[in-house]
Amino acid sequence: MRFGLYANFERPDASEAVNFIIDWCRQNGHDVFFCDKIASRINDGITSIPCDDLVLNSDIVISLGGDGTILATARTLGKSEIPILGINLGSLGFLTQLTPDNLENDLKRVVSGAYQIEKRMVLSSQVIVGEKMSLPFALNDVVIDKGSVSRVINLSLYADDEYISSYTADGMVIATPTGSTAYSLAIGGPILKSNMHALIVSPISAFSLTSRPLVFPPETNLEIRIRSEHGSALLTIDGQVATKFSPQGTIQVSKAEHCVRFIRFPENSFFDILRRKLHWGKLPVVDYKKSDILTKPSNNH
Repeated sequence: MRFGLYANFERPDASEAVNFIIDWCRQNGHDVFFCDKIASRINDGITSIPCDDLVLNSDIVISLGGDGTILATARTLGKSEIPILGINLGSLGFLTQLTPDNLENDLKRVVSGAYQIEKRMVLSSQVIVGEKMSLPFALNDVVIDKGSVSRVINLSLYADDEYISSYTADGMVIATPTGSTAYSLAIGGPILKSNMHALIVSPISAFSLTSRPLVFPPETNLEIRIRSEHGSALLTIDGQVATKFSPQGTIQVSKAEHCVRFIRFPENSFFDILRRKLHWGKLPVVDYKKSDILTKPSNNH
């Protein structure tokens, strides 16, 4: 089997985990490739390749880092749909599947095929008026915002050429179900199961008491028309790739033709991860002693 490695060496224990994987692959007759961006951090004797060539040389790509590393890995793999195995070296690691604690056994499970493939929807974005983007695909979200200027922008939302609504707001988030637990959740969007297909549209700090998130079918073609009176707005893909565009810009967002495929193990369910990492559904802890003091009748009257 051919493994590709994509790692964030700013994370603790990255070097140790990467070199362990390389040694394990050598000992068990598997090929391993890593991109030249991290060549200086790898033990001697391994040849690096350009990151774009991971697609040509890998059956599975192991992504070591946090959620940001997973997002960057997905963009690097593009339309190839090569399965990604996420190893969490960060703090939250909502998109990653494993930790380095049991790497040898987990790698054996992958080689034996004892895993599931979960397909995740991807967004395709196109700037109609303004600077074109070189990496238009988003696994989490497409964010339109006001940039560094502390003034609102005006956005008009269309779905399949039908006018939906206009917003005066700081911006708008168009998210996938994968991204429903990221920025979209922080601004009041719903949580969708990660293997669903849908588009979530949420205004950011809208100047209205009635603006609420909307969920559209995956076949919907969205168009957002922006008017920025202060001269510019910002388009950001997955929080990592950004471009400024015309103050009268138009952006189209739709479901991409390809998906991102994650390696999953049965014991790590979506709802289990919600409970463990986002404390979803966790009941508040009551300090009964303090509560008794607060509710005890006073003798001062």
